[in-house]
Amino acid sequence: MAYHAAMAAGSKELLIKNGVVITLDSQLGVIDPGAVLTRNGLVAQVGPSQQLAAAHQQAQVTDARGRIVLPGMINVHDHLYSAFARGMSLVGRPPRNFPEILKKLWWRLDKVLTLEDVYTSALVGLMECIKAGTTTIIDHHASPHAAQGSLAEVARAFRETGLRGVLCYEVSDRDGPEIAREGISENAQFLASCRGNPMLAGLFGLHASFTVSDRTLEAAREASGGAGFHIHLAEDLADIRLSVDKYRRRPVRRLLDLGILGPKTITAHGVHLSPAELDMIGESGTVITHQPQSNMNNAVGYAQVRRMLQAGVLVGMGTDGMTQSLFDEARVAPLLMRHEAKDPRVGWAEVPRLLLNNREIAGKYFPTPLGRLAPGAAGDV
Repeated sequence: MAYHAAMAAGSKELLIKNGVVITLDSQLGVIDPGAVLTRNGLVAQVGPSQQLAAAHQQAQVTDARGRIVLPGMINVHDHLYSAFARGMSLVGRPPRNFPEILKKLWWRLDKVLTLEDVYTSALVGLMECIKAGTTTIIDHHASPHAAQGSLAEVARAFRETGLRGVLCYEVSDRDGPEIAREGISENAQFLASCRGNPMLAGLFGLHASFTVSDRTLEAAREASGGAGFHIHLAEDLADIRLSVDKYRRRPVRRLLDLGILGPKTITAHGVHLSPAELDMIGESGTVITHQPQSNMNNAVGYAQVRRMLQAGVLVGMGTDGMTQSLFDEARVAPLLMRHEAKDPRVGWAEVPRLLLNNREIAGKYFPTPLGRLAPGAAGDV
């Protein structure tokens, strides 16, 4: 269960006591029994439970009753609108590959979303985040016939649940130039609206190289105002093949040439990247996010996480909307890694590293330290 200091009204203190506090901070470590005191949205003190309880008797209290108390989990690639895909029936024969999954499921779903649907799906997903201990979500939204105002509806759900979010709208040419322009406008308006907001930030959303033209990429870059981008990259071989067919370049080279990649940009999946492309991504400072359950579900292949890390890429872990629980994703990730490597020794260090990298990734968009329980850090617990 996630707690946020904003749950305590006004400047009232919130004390979580009698827990096994794992701070993920090198100065503090593990405190058992421990307590965390938050004030005005920030961690004020971390220490022995009895000591903090005695010193802060007027605080609003949550008794952890021996449970583990961690910094809030951070999901660096999500699709909250995917809540409506549950139980969705497909027309005709089942999709045979990833392009057919997009056409028969995701693009069929996003075309019918209304602004009310956008808000409702975000609210459902965020309540699941709270239950799973996820407090920061980097979301990638699409609703081509309800693009304008859609990020405001997602942001409304974030405000009502007290969670922290980095939002963007998925620009694509697949529904025509007018809708692409609306998507660009929606990103630009949201980026302007959330400047200085401690709980909401923005990226500039793009679908994938194979559905976004050079002209649209250039227009998005001009409208971004220097913000980073959030784009799917080499999730399936179709992204490589169609990019080469249409633009005579593989996606990484194309996105580099057009100024899309860089330290503030998040690329999701990276399943079919060559060693040379990983080197280019590492040199550019671009982030890659790993979503093992989604990759298995869509049968797109396995992302070479160890090779990414060796190339100096900052790799984080997301869920791609398959779940809102990073714990679920972290259980699957090492199993897949060992299966692909045919080596039971791998995955023990790499997966925790990805989860810890998530706080560095999210920290690019928020001034307050995330992912640790230490004085001055965000009170996301």
